[in-house]
Amino acid sequence: MVDMHRDGNNDIMDMKRINAGKLRAIGYDARERILRVEFDDGSAIDYAGVGSEVWRRFSTSGAAWSFYRDNIEEEFAGKRGRAAVDSKRAELDALFGGAEVEKKPNPLDALFKQLDK
Repeated sequence: MVDMHRDGNNDIMDMKRINAGKLRAIGYDARERILRVEFDDGSAIDYAGVGSEVWRRFSTSGAAWSFYRDNIEEEFAGKRGRAAVDSKRAELDALFGGAEVEKKPNPLDALFKQLDK
């Protein structure tokens, strides 16, 4: 599946959804030589100066997480950001301010409080 994402210059970048390690989507802007990597926690990193051959090898790798760790993460300077909103619910929450999710109490908290006394 391919999604669209606007980069820092407001250019559209095609994002390829993947499920490899912590990676959730990858995209490449050949003109600007920027590689965008989006993670399962919603964070994203844009790497500058990435050549098209590195992109080709990364995007076709059978082990994208390993390729990322070995060939991109340590080799290129990255700029952190946030991943594009990827679900309809998240889009609505971002637009209208989603309801806060109530945090359920941990039943072990009471036990530890008793032990601390």
